[in-house]
Amino acid sequence: MALSITSKVELSGSVAIPVLGLGVFQAASGDETQNAVRWALEAGYRHLDTAKIYGNEADVGEAIRASGLPRGEVFVTTKLWNSDHGYDKTLRACDGSLKRLGLSYVDLYLVHWPVHGPRLDTWRAMETLLDAGKCRAIGVSNYMVRHLTELLGACRVAPSVNQVELSPFLYPKDLVRFCEQKRIVLGAYSPLTKGMKLKHPAVVAAAKKVGRTPAQVLIRWALEHGFVVLPKSVTKGRIEENARVFDFSLGAEEMRALDALDEGLHTGWDPTDAP
Repeated sequence: MALSITSKVELSGSVAIPVLGLGVFQAASGDETQNAVRWALEAGYRHLDTAKIYGNEADVGEAIRASGLPRGEVFVTTKLWNSDHGYDKTLRACDGSLKRLGLSYVDLYLVHWPVHGPRLDTWRAMETLLDAGKCRAIGVSNYMVRHLTELLGACRVAPSVNQVELSPFLYPKDLVRFCEQKRIVLGAYSPLTKGMKLKHPAVVAAAKKVGRTPAQVLIRWALEHGFVVLPKSVTKGRIEENARVFDFSLGAEEMRALDALDEGLHTGWDPTDAP
């Protein structure tokens, strides 16, 4: 698969999302987040993924401005937190995120979790925000097939993205197929399993075969499947390492071996039984 760090995936509405992004979950506010964003942008990343609950939106915005890059060159994603569901609260929450980021719009605004009860009213507000130009695309996170089916049956604008945890050790084929059929791009968070599986024999074997690190293999696996991949790090060397995944590919044998590792491993939230 011919990809580069500048490769993008088309979303609905003529919006294109870079295939590699920096996740800033658990990055401390202040210098830690700002340095991570600076190093990522210097390494060629053009996609930054934050959220209200991360507490570092302001630092992401500050680092973008400090980079000197034109706003249109950096794709920014943030997310609506669970306590902000409901039509009016969603509108206010987006304004709050924009104020903290210091931006007039975000490229992608996601519903962070399928909160039972108000989530369809929340989505109506997401559509309103899209119409108002406060976000260029809207989507969801941690939605399973039943959540997406409910939403697709009621929405005016379908979600462009579903951001979920994905790795060879969490590879829900039914969800992947559903999103592919509905043309919903999958964003892969925690693709490195928070380090839990970097020493797994199959991952190590694939890394040796292609002469790369286990982390690079896991990121490349996600790219080979057409996912938008969001590795998180606050270490300069690892941020740079995670970007060096575009000058090699995994062969069919390696992909089959990695695809067979699914064990339903959730390293964070598990939305499987969310109502």
